[in-house]
Amino acid sequence: MTVRTEIDKATGVATVTLDRPRRHNALDQDTVAQLAATWRGFRFDDAVRAVVLTGAGDRAFCTGIDRGWDVPQPDSPYSADDPLPTVGPKANDLWKPVIAAVNGMACGGAFYLIGESEFVVADETATFFDPHTTYGMVNAFESIYLAHRMPPGEVARLALMGAAERMSARRAHEVGLVSELTPPGGALEAALRCATVIAGHPTEAVQGTVKALWAAKEATRSHAFARAPDLIKLGNLPPERQADLFNSRTQGGFRTR
Repeated sequence: MTVRTEIDKATGVATVTLDRPRRHNALDQDTVAQLAATWRGFRFDDAVRAVVLTGAGDRAFCTGIDRGWDVPQPDSPYSADDPLPTVGPKANDLWKPVIAAVNGMACGGAFYLIGESEFVVADETATFFDPHTTYGMVNAFESIYLAHRMPPGEVARLALMGAAERMSARRAHEVGLVSELTPPGGALEAALRCATVIAGHPTEAVQGTVKALWAAKEATRSHAFARAPDLIKLGNLPPERQADLFNSRTQGGFRTR
């Protein structure tokens, strides 16, 4: 199992941990399927009233799609298979609140999970970046999620700078991506504290509030998502050229702001 779940029935809080620390908690086919099953299972579990999502180890929350996962694509120009739209709680019709607890790296496909969390708690070791453009890929879905959480200029900078720059936890807190900043190692405890408070409120009111907050951005998000696959098909380099760029460039030259 690459997703570990613990439920504290006394508080009503479930902790979901991405458990692939040697792979920086990157998402492979099994992990995506386990996450989707976890979110859908919580819909029927009255013992769960709030959720904290985190990553195992101290190096990464999640680094997106595992580079070893070759996702087959259909030949038709009208079709594209993106493996991540079903990875988040909202995509699986879960309206119980989810809080992301981030330490270490969060990049690429991690923003699907952050984007479908209610808010983010991060410790001072966290960094946020997205290498799509560096490796010849359109940064579409991730940018759309971030556009609902950060000022447009900050989203543009993060998306366009690619692997050359990482947003520090402190900067992420300043621009609104992170709601609470903790000392190193403190994000999970702080997120659990928030989740415990929320889980103590009447669950119907909490879920209705989550749904209302999501509805406030759903129309623009859905419209943007509808355009994303075409932008990706038009702008992505062929896979072999992406691989060449990935192999020829490293993240050693990045700077953090």
